[in-house]
Formats: sequence, structure tokens, C-alpha cells
Amino acid sequence: MSTPHPTSSDTSDLHADLAKAVRGPVRFDTATRAMYSADASNYRRVPIGLVTPLDPDDVEAAVSVCSTHGVPVLPRGAGTSIAGQAVNTAVVLDFTKHLNRVLEIDPEARTARVQPGLVLDALRDAARPHGLTFGPDPSTHNRCTLGGMIGNNACGSHSVAWGKTVDNVHALDVLTYRGEYLQLGRGVPATGRVPDALRKLAERAGDGVRASFPDLTRRVSGYNLDQLLPEKGFDLARAVVGTEGTCVTVLEATVRLVESPPVRALAVLGFPDAYLAADHVTVVRDLRPLTIEGMDAGLIAALRAHNPAETASRTLPEGGGWLYVETGGATRAEAEAAAHAVVTAMKPYGATSVVVSDPAAMKALWRIREDGAGIVTRSPDGGEAWPGWEDAAVPPERFGAYLREFDALLSRHRRRGAYYGHFGDGCLHIRIDFDLASSTGIADFRSFMEDAADLAVAHGGSLSGEHGDGAARAELLPRMYPPEIIAAFEEFKGVWDPDDRMNPGRVVRPAKLDEDLRVFVGMPTLPDEPVLAFGHDRGSFTRATRRCLGVGKCITDHGGVMCPSYRATGEEMHSTRGRARLLFEMASGEVVTGGWQSPEVAEALDMCLSCKGCKRDCPVGVDMAAYKTEFLAQRYRRKLRPASHYSMGALPRWLLLVGWLPARMVDGLNAAGRGRLGALAKRVGGIDPQRAIPPIARRRYTGGRRSRRHAGAANASRGRLLLWPDTFTNHFDPTVAADAVAVLERLGYAVELPPREVCCGLTWTSTGQVDTARRVLRRSLRTVEPWLLEGVPVVGLEPSCTAALRADAAELLPGDPLAGLAATGVRTFAELLAEHADELRDGVVTPGLRALVQVHCHQHAELGTDDDRAVMAALGVEAEVLDSGCCGLAGNFGFEKGHYDVSMACAERVLLPAVRAADPAVAVVADGFSCRTQLRQAGTREPVHLAQLAAHALGLTPTS
Repeated sequence: MSTPHPTSSDTSDLHADLAKAVRGPVRFDTATRAMYSADASNYRRVPIGLVTPLDPDDVEAAVSVCSTHGVPVLPRGAGTSIAGQAVNTAVVLDFTKHLNRVLEIDPEARTARVQPGLVLDALRDAARPHGLTFGPDPSTHNRCTLGGMIGNNACGSHSVAWGKTVDNVHALDVLTYRGEYLQLGRGVPATGRVPDALRKLAERAGDGVRASFPDLTRRVSGYNLDQLLPEKGFDLARAVVGTEGTCVTVLEATVRLVESPPVRALAVLGFPDAYLAADHVTVVRDLRPLTIEGMDAGLIAALRAHNPAETASRTLPEGGGWLYVETGGATRAEAEAAAHAVVTAMKPYGATSVVVSDPAAMKALWRIREDGAGIVTRSPDGGEAWPGWEDAAVPPERFGAYLREFDALLSRHRRRGAYYGHFGDGCLHIRIDFDLASSTGIADFRSFMEDAADLAVAHGGSLSGEHGDGAARAELLPRMYPPEIIAAFEEFKGVWDPDDRMNPGRVVRPAKLDEDLRVFVGMPTLPDEPVLAFGHDRGSFTRATRRCLGVGKCITDHGGVMCPSYRATGEEMHSTRGRARLLFEMASGEVVTGGWQSPEVAEALDMCLSCKGCKRDCPVGVDMAAYKTEFLAQRYRRKLRPASHYSMGALPRWLLLVGWLPARMVDGLNAAGRGRLGALAKRVGGIDPQRAIPPIARRRYTGGRRSRRHAGAANASRGRLLLWPDTFTNHFDPTVAADAVAVLERLGYAVELPPREVCCGLTWTSTGQVDTARRVLRRSLRTVEPWLLEGVPVVGLEPSCTAALRADAAELLPGDPLAGLAATGVRTFAELLAEHADELRDGVVTPGLRALVQVHCHQHAELGTDDDRAVMAALGVEAEVLDSGCCGLAGNFGFEKGHYDVSMACAERVLLPAVRAADPAVAVVADGFSCRTQLRQAGTREPVHLAQLAAHALGLTPTS
């Protein structure tokens, strides 16, 4: 029952009427429709348009206009739904931008009044000072909304203690498609058309509901007709929970809060396999913990393949399947005692164990579980796995048997998947390697889904345990419920929505589960001959555009690096998810036309900082910096490029010329850069007029140092190493190189330099000039080939260049042996120093230093910071490593015309306020030249590189 997508001429009157009636933004443009065409599921439906209401009056006005035009309406939260209920050919109402407030916290009644666009973590933050929390907590807690949770009847890891969303909803204010405003909930008079009709439905269907609804803590499939029963209090608010936007629009909710233990501990139990872990959940349930989560060895293997530097999984006890059992208490000792009680109870069953109570260690372990949906989506070789059957729940006492039969079902269908889930509630999450790109693969997908539904029902289970039915499972509901209950579902929806215009085709009269599968309907029309290797996506750019599954971790406003421009603007187009959707639609060509010349994609990528934060922070490893490089390379193939590509993209070439000038001429250039000539140069070079041109060093570091070996080499005891004199250090901050060499020679190394200038090609890569980047990189690697072949460490000082040599070289020069040697032979300054922590500790002559540390984005993405922390600790430096995200300059981005405001907004989020608030005696450490430049031009203080800090602590240089 796929609905044809309306054309612009079909919707022009609707668009105009909405724009007149609604005060908030109304968008029917191509980019917006493309970005909202998918959620975190397998499904794709292009919406008619988007309305972002400012308040409930705007919602009422928008629904009224849609009702007049007879077009469907889809209320939407964060768009992280996994079953396809957040996409439809409808007018989407996005509550996240404005209807997102906590209206009231009542600590005595333990309730909160909230708006539907409120993010769950914001509610939990508001409730925390009162010792309260909202019990349900999906893994998307830092971006999912209360409205979305109510729509899907979300659960999360603490459901064994605090239940599903339906168990925590007290009252709702709702609006029907026909404009009826209703207040629902216990204690609210239930009279009028809707309550009267539903009361009659309950009388007729009550016995059938009692007989056919499984006695299950995780029954989410179908409508909550059980809440209409007298023994449930005829609770219309709870009956609306889980209706997936198919009945009403929620305007406001009053939710129940629960006491939150102030301290928690985590007992991690290891078993030989996930089956045995599942077999023992009932024993753990009897101890009444806060959570009982489970993981399979496949998830851990996928995690380590995705992020080899990850360390949290190394702390898991021995096993092939694990249970996370969280306990709480008034004190740390009390929480730990409860965790140890779990361990003691499980010893007779042969479980290995570890108890963790340190908050940071617990957070790292929980991240494994929370990122599970993304981690198991891609294998290291680019193999794809998909949701669909990721959510079924069975009685916990049958969970082990269900898992065994489910694995047998996978084998019969020749499918594979790694699983995890809410084992304490018998709820399984899994991503399966379905073939959704061919007709035969889709036929098998349907067959598997039908067999899986029958298996879950045979075990007394529910097709959905928390994600809802949506497009994925609604068609299968007749396999779970008898015909009279299916008819009652249809009648229930008809009472609320007689016109069937609220998110139609979901739950009742559903779309087919194999319709609108986004991989199949979005098959590429562009020739797939990328300029980059895309080694993790089997050489396919279009395959790379499918990597984003919409889990939405990029639309959070705190923690990690991605996505800086989204955090500055709040626009979906500036999120990793939004950009990935546009690239996917560009590749398929149906909505976003024009291919590489698409103005919508160009606009979205223009604000991408190429920070690479997504490559690390996205659970699926989306690398938007690489996608931007590919897009720019294809877009400007044999075409005139933007001025900034010639000025900043070729910066190493210009600096190479300047490097041969005498010092007095460099002084003249710097002076000119501050005057009218500089203003002209910025205008011609595409540089924002508000940016200052960084002064060039009077003498580059390599000037006059053309011999391979420094003077101190003869006294070296540690052997040789090669310093990579990157463009930025060499020409702008040569003192960094000088201090680094001083430290390395103090440690006994013979520091050598290449015989000529070298460059990683990053500036050309980031501007899409891939052919030039290849030539530059290949020539540079040939220059240092003798050192690489001899295994001499090559030490980089600039994080972006070091990361480029370690990671980007293989994308630019696939199959080149030297690129492979660079990936393993190039070291960071900190990595080398960390091997000599004891010597550093003994050599400190300036103890008690303090530092505020800004981590470069590319270091965060590719290199990590463990060694930097270890080095500063050995030097006795009291260091605070900021969780500040990108500094906002990001190479050429912050210099390009039109980017200044966003660039500075990124810096003002965390970095600049932290630096201003720091004591003047605290050193600001920023290894990245971009970060140092941003700090300098913001007028804060002179930042230093780790090499300078180390040299100072060791008494090798005066105080900087």
C-alpha cells in the first residue's frame, strides 16, 4: 500500500496555508524532505513537508490546516525509531526544537510535567537534585524525546526495576486529527465521544484481551487495550502510550518519577556463551537489581574490530556471553555489597565476575552496551547488517531456550547476527546480515521475519519488546493476536482517528514489511567509481552512504567531538545524520537530483568541518570528512574551484616558496598581511575578512638543517628516529620542533630530518584535490622510505598530519606498501615519550605544573589520548583534559569566507569559556596548530604544545 510521493505542485497550496497559519518554520524544500525520509529503521518514506511548531497553538494550527487539506500527519521525536514508525508520506511535526521544556517538577508527588520534544536526559538532569529520575532509559537517552518514548512505549535497561514508559505515564494532553483537545489520565473525568466509545469497546473486547495478551513485562506490540479494562482503571493516557503517532498528537505529558539510588555499582558476570547467560537471568531477577543486560561475544568482537584501541572490553571477565547487573545504594559500600551479593549468588553456576563501582569505568562499560546497535551494523570488511527482527521479547524463564532456537533459525536461513539486549526481561536485540539490495534477498527477509514471529509467539512472546511495530512488524500482528483483537485494534484507532490520517499504515491496516525498504528503493544511479579507496566499504561510495543507520548519536549537544556545526546551529542539515541522508538521496537520485552538482548536498557539506569526530564517535564509524573529500573531488573534476581551494588547499606549496625568503622579507610579508594588502589577499583567497592571517616564522625549522643527523647524534644511546617536519610546525611554530628535539635528545635519541620538505597532503585532501594530495604524499613517503624500511620510528608533532599518515594514506594510496608502513611506523610524540615514563618522572625539574588540554579532533578520531595523559602524569602535570569538542577552526574551515560565526560558536561552547576561567598560571596545551591559532585569534593566551610543556618541565627551556 505504498503511497505515491506528492509533487511540489500537489503541495503548494498546503505549504502556503501552513506558512500563514503556523508561526514556526514550515519547510517543504528538497533537502528537508530528504533528511526526514528515514529514521533508524530499514524504511524510507519521503515526507510531504516539515513543520517545527513553536508552541501548542502552532501544533493545533498545523493539524487544522492538514485536516482541511486531508493530508496525513506524523508527530516525530528524535527520529531514532527502529521499526519505521517515524517515516511516512505525511506532514512531519518536529517538536525537538521548541516544545522541549520541563514545565514543572513536583518532588512531593514525584511527577514531572513535560513537553513532547524534551530529551530524556534533560528530564533526568532536572529531576536529579530531588533524588529522582524517570525510570525508562533507552540507550538513546541523550537524544530520544519523551514524546517519542510515549509513542513507542520505550523501555531501556532499567525496566526490570521501573517498567516501561506506559508504567510511568500519569496524564496526557492530546489533540486529535479533527481538532479535539483531550486531557487523559487517572483522576481526569472520562466523558465525551472518545471515552464513551472506548468504554464500549472495552466491554465487548475485554475477555478477548484478557485471554490473548501475553503475561509479559515487555509486551509492546499492538495497542494497549488492556489499559481500558476496569481492573486497570480505564486509563486512557496509558492506553495512548505505544500508539506510534497513529491516534493523537501529544501536547504535554505528566510522568511519574522514581527514587534514584545515589550510588551504583556494576557486577559483570561471564558465562561460556550467551545461552547460559540467558538461562540464569531468573536467578538474578530474584535479587531485584536495577538492570540485567546481556551481550554476546559477537558484539565484543565487532567492537574491537571497529575500534582496536578500545580498552573497556578488556576489563570484562572471561567468557563468551555476559550479564551486566547494576545495583544501587545510599553509599558506595552499599551498592558494592549488593553487586557482590549477585556475584556470590552466581558462583554455584560457574560465572566469572568483576565488580566495578568507579563511575568512569562504569560509563566506559555501559558505552559498549549503548553503542551496540551501531557496533554490530558493520563488519570490518564492510559487511552490512540490518534491524527488522531486533526486538522480540519472551518470558525470561524461556529466554535461553528461545535464544538456542533463534540461532537455529538464523542457520536455516543462512543469516548471521551478533546480539545483545535486556536479558532480564527476555528481550533480544540483534542486527542481521539481510540482503536488502536484491529481490531474492528481500524474499528471504520476509520469510525469515514470518518464521521469527512464529518462534517468538510459540514461546509466549511479543513481536516487539520496546521498539514498537511500525512498518517492520505490524503486518505480523495477526500471528500474535486472534482476528477479534486485530479488529479491536482497528476500532480503537478509528475512535481516535476516524479519518485514518494520523501516521497511516502503521499498527493497523499496515504497509507490507518488505515495502519501502530504503536500500532497495534507493539503489544508486551515480556511477560508483570513487577517487578514495573506501577500504572499509568494499571500495564503494554508495555503500558508504548506507553506513549511517540513523541512530542519531550525532544530534546530542555534549560529549565527544561530533558534530560541531550541528551543536552550533541545531540544524539537522549540519548533523552527520543529515549529511549522510542527503548523500544517500543524492546517490539514488529520486529526491535529491543533480548528482555531484546537487546544491543541497553542497550546502550541507559546506558546514562540515572535516573534524573526523564522527569516525570515532559514531557507533557505525561514518567518516563524513572522507565523504566530503569525495564529493568535492567529483564536483570540481575539471572545473574551476573555490578560491580557498587554491589559497589554503595549496598552502604547503606557498609556504615552501616563502621558506626560501630571507627573514627580513618574511617580516615584510607578515606586516603586509596585517594591512591593506592582507585584506586584498583574503578577499582574493576566499578567506573571511574577520580572520587574521597567521604570522609566518622568520625562519622555518628545517632551514639550514639539511643534514640527516643532529649534532647530538654521536652521544645518542637510544638509536635513531626521524622527525616529520610538517608544514604547520615547520613554517609557523618552529619552536615546537626545537623543544621536541631537545626532549627527544635528552632521552638519548638521535633525531634526524628528511633530506627535503615532506607533506602528508592533508590540505589538498580536505579540499578534494585528491590527485595532487596523492602526488604530494607519494613523493613524501618516497623521501622517508629508507627510515620506514629500516623500522626507524617516524615521529609526528602535528596531530592532523600524523593522523593523515596513519589513516588517510591507505585511502589515497591503496595497495602502496609505504602507506602500510606509515600506518604502523609513524608515532606521535606522546606515544614515544610514554615508553620512558620513569625517566621523565626522574628528570622533572619544574614540578607542580598545571594544564588545561584541548585535544585535536583528528587525534581524538585516529590516535587517542592515553599516551598524552600518561606523559603529563609522568611529568607531574596536573592536567584537565577538556571534553570540549572541536575548537571550530578545523584547518581551512574557520578561515573560509562565511564560516567565521559557526567557527567561533564552536569554540565558545566549552573551550574559550574554560580557558578564560582558568588560572593564569595554568598552561593551555593544544597540540594542533588549528587549535592554537583559534586560541590566539580569540585573544585568550598563548597556548603550548606538549613538547613545549615537556621541555619546560624537564628544564630544557625557559617558561613559555
